[in-house]
Formats: sequence, structure tokens, C-alpha cells
Amino acid sequence: MNDINLPPLCTELPYLVDSALYFEAIRNQPWPVFLDSSNSSQSNDSRYDIQTADPFITLITTGANTLIKHHNKDALLSSDDPFVLLQNILHKFKPHQHTDLPFCGGALGYFAYDLGRRIENLPQQAIDAEHIPDMVIGIYDWAIVTDHQQQRCWLASYGLNAETQDQWANLVSLLTTITPAKNPDTFHVSGELRCNLDQKDYQLAFNKIQHYIHEGDCYQVNLAKRFEIDAEGDPWFAYQLLRKQNAAPFSSFFATPYATVLSSSPERLLKVTQQHVETKPIKGTRPRDLNNAQRDKLLADELQASLKDRAENLMIVDLLRNDLGKVCVPGSIKVPKPFALESFATVHHLVSTITGTLADKHNAVSLLRACFPGGSITGAPKLRAMEIIEELEPHRRGLYCGSIAYIGFDGKMDSNITIRTLIYSDNRLRFWAGGGIVADSTVDAEYQEVHDKAAAIFRLLEQLK
Repeated sequence: MNDINLPPLCTELPYLVDSALYFEAIRNQPWPVFLDSSNSSQSNDSRYDIQTADPFITLITTGANTLIKHHNKDALLSSDDPFVLLQNILHKFKPHQHTDLPFCGGALGYFAYDLGRRIENLPQQAIDAEHIPDMVIGIYDWAIVTDHQQQRCWLASYGLNAETQDQWANLVSLLTTITPAKNPDTFHVSGELRCNLDQKDYQLAFNKIQHYIHEGDCYQVNLAKRFEIDAEGDPWFAYQLLRKQNAAPFSSFFATPYATVLSSSPERLLKVTQQHVETKPIKGTRPRDLNNAQRDKLLADELQASLKDRAENLMIVDLLRNDLGKVCVPGSIKVPKPFALESFATVHHLVSTITGTLADKHNAVSLLRACFPGGSITGAPKLRAMEIIEELEPHRRGLYCGSIAYIGFDGKMDSNITIRTLIYSDNRLRFWAGGGIVADSTVDAEYQEVHDKAAAIFRLLEQLK
């Protein structure tokens, strides 16, 4: 079958409906990543799973400095813009042929919400209790790509790192002799689930946002609550439970020396294929009722008919059109699918699709910088909303509302917004949930929406006790 353009180094592997078995084979290597579509629907958003490990270059940004490490070379510390540093590294590796696979090597990792401080001048009021880097990116030279639409799987590489060819036979052997793990390590949470905004404090923050809106300071602010609980064990165990009960097209598991990320995100930040750009902001939520099909449909219909939710969504569409306008060809930005209903395991969402054509002088990295962090999780206007978030949320967000992304050597990119995401480090498990507050929001409805969005994670914690 030669219907797919494949890269120079490529070995077809058996197709597995659940590609997590392949991840079992590589997850003990350094910096393993699983971009997990969860095969959660038949849409193109859930077509591919991508897995890789053992990057040959790493970039770790903390505050004003980025540490760049190459295999077997001295590390370099730089205070330059981390987005520019990343693009400069990617620019050195150019594939010699086109492939239809989404990712065969390139940058993969996370961009924390607080990396936005390198783009905007923000106040420093919230407590930094995360103690993790703002950017953790690996440069990888191979990937296991599972195509659920074609029901095929490949170990694929452009072969741009000299060591890859030498390692190939061992990698193929590792992936063709996999066996399910026996008696896997478990993961437990213990003690009290702590939240940084109780109902009274949430009410006070909500009132302050309403004041700012009525004063004309802003139109919308995304206010989030942070939850924390003590935990220990193997977070891969927890992630496998999460992906089964809250399948989402932009899920991921990423284990780094600094923290492990368990994400079941339903939201795309940015996708780039050739010069075509797509972003899919979520604004508008209703809980699902899977025990009552009639009520579930009523909740979905109510969301689609809600003028408030459509107005909230439109504010973010306008913000993102403006962000895309910084790097896209004038006149190319369109909104082909406004206010579409998408249903997930625990919630219905309104999702708009915005597209554009990337200008020739720009690339995936400069696009990401122009739109970072995503407008759907800040509010509008973006900078003022971020200042208000810093004032009213007691803790910094860290990775929450940042992005997990791949940016291939070939210029392709896809990225999520890290909502419905847990961070594990220092024997602590943290997660957040929030929502956009506008002029006609009511505090009780917004408070309930936060808990609706966190429902799958609350259920997971019950299982982990």
C-alpha cells in the first residue's frame, strides 16, 4: 500500500485499537509523551495518536532563562525569547521530503500559561506554588503514529539525528515484542481536597469582575479555581483511568523530570498544515445527563439557543481573529463553523472554528507566540483580562490554560489548551476549573459550571482514594 507519503525511515507496526500498549513499551525512556486522541469520535480531531520518547535536545525555560541541552554536549543558558530559541533550533533541521503523517520528529512538549509573562508585562501578585518550568520542550527524532481512520501504525522518522539510524532496529524490536504490563504500579490520593476559592471568595472575585465589566475595563474574564490533593504512586495508572472515563480528542500524558502532565483536554488551540491555520475556541457549557437521553438533548438544545453563551463565544472569536491577524494574510481569516455543538463525556460545549492563511514570513512558532495564551481561557481584551486574573486568582496557573503542542521539522503543528488537566509533582496532584464571566453572568450558575467541568476529575479522585 503506497497510498500514503512516508518519511525516509519508516517501519509499519501492527495496528492497535488502543495504542496505549505501545506507550507501555517506551514510557520508561526519558521524557515520554503520548498525544492521545482517545479515538473518542470519528472526527479528524481523533484520527491520530502520537507517541515518542528520548529527545536529543531539550529546552527548559524558568523565569528569564532557558537551558538548552544537547546529547553529549555542554548545556547552554540563554535569556533570549524562548519562542525564538525554539524556532532557531527547528530551523537547523530540514526534512528532504514531504510526508502525510502528522509528526515524524520535531518539537514536542508544554508551554505553561505563565510563559505569557515573556510576551506581556504582567503584575506579580499571585502565589507561585507550582515550582515547575514555564516551558519544557523536547526535540525528538522519531514517533509512533497510529492512524485510527486508516487503521494503520508506523514507527516513523526523518532521520535528522545521526543516532536514530543506529537505534532503529532496537526500537522496532522493542515495539514488536510488547506485552501488557503485569501488576502495574498504582496511584493513590490521600487527605483533604483543598481549593483556593471557597464559595464566599468566589463570590467576591465574581463581584470584582462585574465591577470591572461595568466600568468598561473588560468584556469577559475567565475565573478559575485551583484544587490540590496529596498523592503518590505511578501517575500512568491514574491517566489510564482518566482516558477511559473522559475520552477527549486533545488528551495527553507527558512525563518530565519536573512534573507529569495528565490531560483530557477537549480544546484545540492552533493547528497548522502547510500555511493553513485553524483554531477552535470553546465558550459555552452545559452538563450532560447520560442517564436520561431526553434531558441530555434538552440541555444541548438549551446551550445552542442561549444568546448569552453565543455572545460569550463571539467575544473570543473576535479576540482570536485579531490574534491571527498579526501573522495571517490580510483577508484570509474566516469563521466557517460558528457556535457548533460538541458533546464530550461530561459536558456539552459550543465550539467555533476559525481559519486563516499564515503569511510567508511567519511559521508555526511565531503563530503560537502571537496567540499565546489562548483567548478562550483569558477573556477580552486579553491583556486586561490577564491582569485581572493575576489580581483575583490566589495562585499562578502554571501549566493550566497553557498548551501541549507538537511542531514538526516540516512545519506542521497541533496544540491543545491544557484544561481538564492534572499536574503531578512533589507528591501533589493539582487541577483547575474555570469559566468566562460576562455582564449577564450569575454567580450561582458560574460556580456550578466550574464544578460541571471538573466532574470527570472529581470522579477520578474518588476512584484513587
